[in-house]
Amino acid sequence: MKLNQLILIVLCVFQIKFLKATNLTINPGQVYLFAYASNDGKSGLNFAWSIDEITWHSIGDNHTFLASDFGSWGSQKRMYSPYLFQDKEGLWHCIWSLNEEVNMFAHAASSNLYEWKRQSYPQIDDTNNFLEPEVFFDSTKNNYVISWISKSNGSEKEAFKMTTTNFKSYSKAEKMLLSNRKNERKDVVINGKKYQGIIHKVTWDLVDKLIKNEQWVKFHNSERDENLNDDPVRFSNLKPIEANITLLPEHTKSISDLLIGVFFEDINYAADGGLYAELIQNRDFEYKLSDTKNRDTTWTSTKAWYINPEAMTIVINNDTPIHKNNPNYAVIDVKKAGYGLINKGFDGIPIKKDEAYNISLFAKSYNKEIKHLNIQLKDENGTIIGQTLLKNIGNTWGKYKGVIKATQTVNNAIIEIAPNTTGKLALDMISLFPQKTYKNRPNGLRKDLAETIANLKPKFVRFPGGCVAHGDGIDNIYKWKNTIGNLEERLPQPNIWRYHQTVGLGYFEYFQFCEDINAEPLPVIAAGVPCQNSSTGGHGQQCGVSMDDMDSYIQDILDLIEWANGGVNTKWGNIRAKLGHPKPFNLKYIGIGNEDLITDVFEERFTMIFNAIKEKYPEITVIGTVGPFYMGTDYEEGWDVATKLKVPMVDEHYYQPPGWFINNQDFYDSYDRSKSKVYLGEYAAHVPNRRMNIQTALAEALYLASVERNGDVVSMTSFAPLLAKHGHTQWNPDLIYFNNTEVFPTVDYYVQQLYGNNYGETYMSSDIKLSNQDAKVKQRIASSVVKDSKTGDLILKLVNVLPVEVNSNINLNNIVANGLDATLTVLQGQPNDEHQKPVTSTIKVSNAFNYKMPAYSFSIIRFKSN
Repeated sequence: MKLNQLILIVLCVFQIKFLKATNLTINPGQVYLFAYASNDGKSGLNFAWSIDEITWHSIGDNHTFLASDFGSWGSQKRMYSPYLFQDKEGLWHCIWSLNEEVNMFAHAASSNLYEWKRQSYPQIDDTNNFLEPEVFFDSTKNNYVISWISKSNGSEKEAFKMTTTNFKSYSKAEKMLLSNRKNERKDVVINGKKYQGIIHKVTWDLVDKLIKNEQWVKFHNSERDENLNDDPVRFSNLKPIEANITLLPEHTKSISDLLIGVFFEDINYAADGGLYAELIQNRDFEYKLSDTKNRDTTWTSTKAWYINPEAMTIVINNDTPIHKNNPNYAVIDVKKAGYGLINKGFDGIPIKKDEAYNISLFAKSYNKEIKHLNIQLKDENGTIIGQTLLKNIGNTWGKYKGVIKATQTVNNAIIEIAPNTTGKLALDMISLFPQKTYKNRPNGLRKDLAETIANLKPKFVRFPGGCVAHGDGIDNIYKWKNTIGNLEERLPQPNIWRYHQTVGLGYFEYFQFCEDINAEPLPVIAAGVPCQNSSTGGHGQQCGVSMDDMDSYIQDILDLIEWANGGVNTKWGNIRAKLGHPKPFNLKYIGIGNEDLITDVFEERFTMIFNAIKEKYPEITVIGTVGPFYMGTDYEEGWDVATKLKVPMVDEHYYQPPGWFINNQDFYDSYDRSKSKVYLGEYAAHVPNRRMNIQTALAEALYLASVERNGDVVSMTSFAPLLAKHGHTQWNPDLIYFNNTEVFPTVDYYVQQLYGNNYGETYMSSDIKLSNQDAKVKQRIASSVVKDSKTGDLILKLVNVLPVEVNSNINLNNIVANGLDATLTVLQGQPNDEHQKPVTSTIKVSNAFNYKMPAYSFSIIRFKSN
C-alpha cells in the first residue's frame, strides 16, 4: 500500500508539531540513535533518539523495526542484545543473540533500518552459546571481527571471536581475552526506564525517516482496525446513496477462470474424524503421546479404545505386525465370554437407521477355540442397533470383512469386537465405513461434508496444506508416497497441529475427489525445509533437507508428477493404474513451499527443485511462496527469488481484519503484469473475537470484486482454513464448521459459493458515480462484471458495505434485450449476524434499470447478454 498525498501531509504536520514540542528545529543536523530490545526480547529491535545523549525520545512506544524470526512461536522468536553497526559501504547490519541455549546467532542487513533483508542463523562450533555480541572492522585485515560471551550451567564467562568478510561465511571460533572486548553497550533511560543498547551518531534525515515509517505503520494499523460496528458513529449523518453504474463493453480483458478454489489442510480434525469417512478412531493403535507433544496424557496407543477390565486385558504388541509401517497391534485376552474390545469413535459413532456399514479388520487367534468375531453396534444404553459375524478366524494374520445394517439412528454409538469364546486374539486396522460415502467411493469421504465443498464449485483443490505440507521438523515433512496403496502399508504420522494422521485420506483419495468435483489438483510440496515454526528440533525452519539427500528428495517430487500424469507403461503411472485409475489425472500445477522464511537455506533448495521440474516437466506450472504476510522481509525476498528464477506463479497469504480488506482494494492494481502471476492461497477476514459474520463476509466480497478486476494477474484464490470440527478447533476463523452429524456453513462460505458459482473468463469494466463523494463512502461500494462464455451469461456483482441503501441506476449500454428475466441473489444482514443465507429471486432487467442495493449486502444479478 502506497502513501497518498493526504497521508504525507498528515505525517508532515505531525512531524512539525513533534519537533516544536521537543524544542527542536525542523532539521537539527546530527543526532544520536539508540538501538535496543525490550520486553525480554519480545519487542525486537527498538530505536530512540536524542540531541544530547541525556533526554531520549522513543520512536513509537517500543515500536518493532526488526523482529527475530528464529524458532517456533511462544518462548522463541526473541531478540537479545542487538548490536547495530554500519559497514564500510554504508549498509546497516544487526547481529543479536537468540537465547542462552543455542550456539547460533542471527544476522540481518538494511539500507534504511526499517526495510530488512533476509535473516540468517549461523551455527558456531566449540562454543556453548552466543551472548552480548560486538562487531568491529579490522582495516588491517579488511574483515569484520565478531566477538561474544559464552557461558552455561553456572560456568564462568568466556569470550570468543571469529571473522567474516560477507556475513555469509565465517572463520572458526577462537577464544579471546575478556579484557579485549570493547563493551560498547550503554545504559539509557527512556520514559523513566533503563535499557541497554548501542548508540550511533546519525543524520537527522535517517531518524526522520524512522519516525515517518513508524507513523505510517500506526496509520496503516488504524485502517486495519476499521470495524463496521463503529458505523453508527462513522456514518451518523449518512443518507441513502444514489449511484449511477455504467457498464463499459469496450473495456474488457481476459481473466483467470480458476479464481475460486479450496484449500484443504488436516487442521481442526478436517480429515480423520471429518472429511475422511472412517468412523473408528485410532484404528491402527498408532497414537503416541508425542503426537500431542505430551500435552494429552490420554493420547496413547489405546486412545478411544476400552475394555471391561474384570473380563479381559489388553496389551499393545509390535513383534509381528501386519506391516512395518504400522507396527502396533492390540492383543486381547478374554476371560469372560461375551466381552470384547470397544471403540467410541470420534466423539461417538454416528449411525443412521437402515443404512449399511462396512466393517473390516485384521485378526489372528492364539487359541483354536476362537473361530468367530461378533461385531456389534450399540447405543449408550448397550442396546444392539446392528451386528454381523466375522467367521473362520485363523492363527495367522488375515483380513476379514462384513456389513452391518443399522436398525436405529444413534449419534453416539460404540462398536464392540468380541470373540465367540474366551482366549487370546490379535487385532489391527479395525475400520468402520458408511457405504454411502461421496460418490459411494470405498475408503471415501463423508458425503455431506464433501457435498458442501463440491457446492462451492471450486476450480481447484489445494492439498495437503498449509503447515501440514512442510511439517514439524524435517522428519515430519508430508511424503506423498507414504499415503497411497493399501491402508495397512501407509505410514501414519503426527501432524503439526498436534494430533494423529492415518493418511487414509491420502494422495489417491485427494486426486480422485478433484476428479469427482471437476477441480484441478494443486498439490503443495515442502521446498526441502520444514515449517518455520517447527518445535521439533527446537528452532523452527533454520535447517533443510541435507544436500546429500536432495537428489532423492527431488526425485520423489518428479515421481509424483509421473504418478499423476504418466502412462501405464511408466513406473509410477503403472502404480497409479494398479490402484484403480489407469487414466492420468492430468496434473497441471504444483506448489513448492508454504509460508517459508526466505533464507539462503530455502532459496538453495527451492532453486534445485524448481529447475528440476522445469527441465523434466516444463508444462507444469510451479507455484512458489512469498512468506506468510502481504509485506515485510519474506514477501520482498520471496518476490525477488521468483523474479530471478522466473517462477510462473507465487503463493501469497494474509489473514487480516475487515478494515484491511476495505482499505486495500487497490492492492493488485499496480502489480507488474510481466512478472509472476499470483495465487492468493490463504486469506480470511477476522474480527477480534475470531467469529465469522456479515462483517467478515462482506469485507471478503468487497475485496474479491477487486481481485476479479485484477484477474489478469491473480489467477487463483482460496479461503483458509476450510474445515473445523466443533470441540477440536486449533484455528479460527474457518469456512465450514461441523460435528459428527451436521454441517454448518458460515456466511463467508456463501460469499465463496456465490463467487464460485458465478465466475467468468472475461472482465468488463464499469463506472460508478455516487451522490456522496466521501472517500469512506466510495470505498464501501463496488461492482464487478464478468461474462461466462459457456452460458453466455453476464454476471453483475454489487457490494454495499454501508449502513444505508444504495439506489443504483444501472446502464448496460445496449448489451441486453429490454424486459429480460434475470436471477437476483442477495446476501444481507447486520454486521454481527452469523446465520444469514443468500436469497434468490427473479427480476426484470433492461438496458437501463434500477436496483436498490440493501444496506450491508452482496448482490448478484445474472442474465443473458446479446
